[in-house]
Amino acid sequence: MTKDEFYSLVKRRQSTRKFDTERTIDREIINRILEAGRLSPSACNAQPWHFIVVDEPELKNKVADAASARLLGMNHFTKQAPVHIIVVEEKVNLSSGIGGIVKDKHFAFLDIGIAAAHICLAAEAEGLGSCILGWFAESKIKKLLNIPDNKRVVLDIVIGYPAQDLREKKRKPSDEVISYNSYK
Repeated sequence: MTKDEFYSLVKRRQSTRKFDTERTIDREIINRILEAGRLSPSACNAQPWHFIVVDEPELKNKVADAASARLLGMNHFTKQAPVHIIVVEEKVNLSSGIGGIVKDKHFAFLDIGIAAAHICLAAEAEGLGSCILGWFAESKIKKLLNIPDNKRVVLDIVIGYPAQDLREKKRKPSDEVISYNSYK
């Protein structure tokens, strides 16, 4: 991949909220996408994640129900996506744990965010759309997927073939979010 292809990929990637309900995703593609997440960097190489692929239609619909709030209009599109990747937080290693305490940072969340970004960019490279969800009924998802009570479900990443065109990205101007050598 050239640098131009990479920046084009970054410009194309957006949160997809409308999926082609007729198309499924081959597990070989899902495995390549998950490999991008598995290989992502983490603080002190802690790799504090476990990815659960939910692609069985009935179970996927139950997970989608746990991720939506009809009254608030939140995540009502999730049943359209053929795949949900549930990201569970795992314990960090000793170095990352001590570093997190000393620096007052939850490195596992940062690491999971990096892995999620890798997963979404890999999905885009495969011609798929994705959306990272943080709004869901964690207890319902834990029950549906047999996740132990002492674990945290951090994200639900939905993936599928987009059924919408690219939207124009609305971003703050560079001079509002970037400065050099000092906070603006």
